[in-house]
Amino acid sequence: MSKAPGKVKNPNSFRIIAGKWRSRRLSFPEDVDSLRPTTDRVRETLFNWLQQKIIGARCLDLFAGSGALAFEAASRGAALVTAIDASPKATDAIRRNSRLLDSNQIAIHTADALQWLDRHQTDKPFDVIFLDPPYNLQLLPDCIARLQKDGFTRPGTTIYVEADTSLEALEKPAHWTLTRSKKAGQVRYGVYEVGIV
Repeated sequence: MSKAPGKVKNPNSFRIIAGKWRSRRLSFPEDVDSLRPTTDRVRETLFNWLQQKIIGARCLDLFAGSGALAFEAASRGAALVTAIDASPKATDAIRRNSRLLDSNQIAIHTADALQWLDRHQTDKPFDVIFLDPPYNLQLLPDCIARLQKDGFTRPGTTIYVEADTSLEALEKPAHWTLTRSKKAGQVRYGVYEVGIV
């Protein structure tokens, strides 16, 4: 017996896994370089790690891309997610999806992440920071150096890092501790806890 024809899933989309927007599917532009949403499996693992921290959290997504991490965090109860991306097409899509969900939790900025970190001043540190830059640009060391500016982190801040190289070998401040890590295919991902300097 043949199956009834159904809708073909948009390959340029992602599904929110859990929370108030559970199972909602959102689309993103197909013509933005280096845009690769964090996979469902990795996101599910990550947010299982973060489940005690995400409710009411102030989050920073420095390379928001499709917005998959930002929307997942907001869906699961983050108080505010600041989403940064250099691509106007990417941030336009995040704004469009945010309106679609009637969300007021996501603050969206079209900016180069490193320049934004250089310019931005905050007197209220972030609780969770997502660092998932395009692998080929080798931006992690510069991002980590800039996050040492006063105000971005505090003891207890959690920093998620996704990369294509070993996280154990990543140059990082001595007071950042890698508490969890996994590998999915060629992707290494994990969370660091910021300690007392």
